[in-house]
Order: sequence, then C-alpha cells, then structure tokens
Amino acid sequence: MQTNPTYSSLVAVGDSFTEGMSDLLPDGSYRGWADLLAGRMAARTPGFRYANLAVRGKLIGQIVDEQVDAAAAMGADVITLVGGLNDTLRPACDMGRVRGLMEEAVERLAPACRRLVLMRSPGRQGPVLHRFRPRMEELFACVGELAERHGAVVVDLYGAPSLADPRMWDVDRLHLTAEGHRRVAEAVWQALGHPAEDTEWRTPMPATLPPGWVNRRVADARFAHRHLLPWMARRLTGRSSGDGLAPKRPALLPYEPHVPLRPDGPAHLAGGGDGAGRDR
Repeated sequence: MQTNPTYSSLVAVGDSFTEGMSDLLPDGSYRGWADLLAGRMAARTPGFRYANLAVRGKLIGQIVDEQVDAAAAMGADVITLVGGLNDTLRPACDMGRVRGLMEEAVERLAPACRRLVLMRSPGRQGPVLHRFRPRMEELFACVGELAERHGAVVVDLYGAPSLADPRMWDVDRLHLTAEGHRRVAEAVWQALGHPAEDTEWRTPMPATLPPGWVNRRVADARFAHRHLLPWMARRLTGRSSGDGLAPKRPALLPYEPHVPLRPDGPAHLAGGGDGAGRDR
C-alpha cells in the first residue's frame, strides 16, 4: 500500500459504532473515531471533505437501503463500512441474509471509491456477548472474504486484546469510550498507509487492581437496569434508538471540527451521561 497517501474526502457508513457513541462532547453531540480520522486527514489536505451517514441501531439491511447508494454517489476517495453487528445481536438472525447484504454493500461501494475500508469490530471481554460470538466471527470471516475479493482494507479490531479491555467500553458495555474511539481512529489511520501517531493502538492499558466483588455486582445490577432491560424491550417491540434520526453529517462538505450538524434534542441528550437507552 502507498505510504503517506493523500486522500481528499471520506464517507463513513454504518451504525452507532461509526456515529461515535459513546464519545460524548460537552454540547451533547457524539464525536467518535470517524470524526477523529477525518480531522487527521483534513490536517494533511486543504479542502478535505467529510460525510458521516451512520445512525445508531441500524441493521445491515437498513444500511444498504438508506446509506450505501448515497455514499457511492458521493465519489469519495475513502469509504468506511462497518455493519451487521446489530443483526448478530438479535435473537433471530439469518446469517445467510446478513452475509448477502454485506456482499451487496461491498459490491456497490468498492467501485465507487479509491479505498474501501472494512472492519472486524472490537469485542468486549465478559459473559454478556459470549453467546453471540459465533455469529460475530461468522460475520468477520465474511468481511475478510469480501475484502480479499474486492481489494478492500480490513482493520482487525476484534483481534486486538487492547480493545477488549472492559476499561475501553462505556457503562452500557456496547460502545467504546473516548479512548477506545481514539485507538480505532489510529488503527484506520495506519491501515490507510500513514505512520503511527500518539501511542500504538494495540498497546494494552496499564494494569490496575480489578474492582471488588461487591462493586462488580453493583455495576452488573446497574447495567441490567439502565441498559440491558431497555435494550431487550426495544428488541421485543421492534423499536430502535435510531428511529427518526438523520445522519449527523449527511452531505460531503468541507470538514469542520466538532460542529454538530444534527440537533438530536432531548432523546439524544438523555442518553449522554450514563448511556441509557442506547443501541448500536
């Protein structure tokens, strides 16, 4: 791959991982790895343009229907696509359909950009997602096959123990902290051919004493009440935390740092402090 390449535009496609939850800014908007990556790329290229079409809670079918054609039509140098993980977390998941939709998305996006970036999403250590890991790994195997077939770049976040550390994850246990997003931005930056900046993204966090048994049980109870039960309720009622939300950067425009283009209102701000009601 070219070293120190110059890219003039970036379009990000996906769900809450790419939208930026839970990298919360003081104004109540989310930043995230894609915004951080765009900032780095803009610093190298005057007139750099950026769009982020990702919306929390979207399934891969919704991403294909609502984001893929729009992203392809923008003609960006780089497109990132991360999706399908929300599908794997559903009790009833047709992995054959998920693989087919991923293939459809890649087939549309790969010819529409200079560089298509795919990812194996990071996985948090812990028992909650254990039952879903076979599906996740089936999805990630599909991502690898599609990348090889279409010449895309794969960023293997799932294979990085540093990002599995529970301290990299917000209290909802579904979304990365600001430090986690910073490391993802670094990983994609390097995958695009740029030299490392700041610390190496694979470097583990310094060791600390784990919380005691009582503190862990209190945290588990708080997580179940604030996050797990509402998440399950949304699954049972067919609702999503992204219902009615538009992308935060829907047009490919010159990059401006930390400018929220989508005022989400009370529903968005209510999820800011403790992650209540969030969804990938």
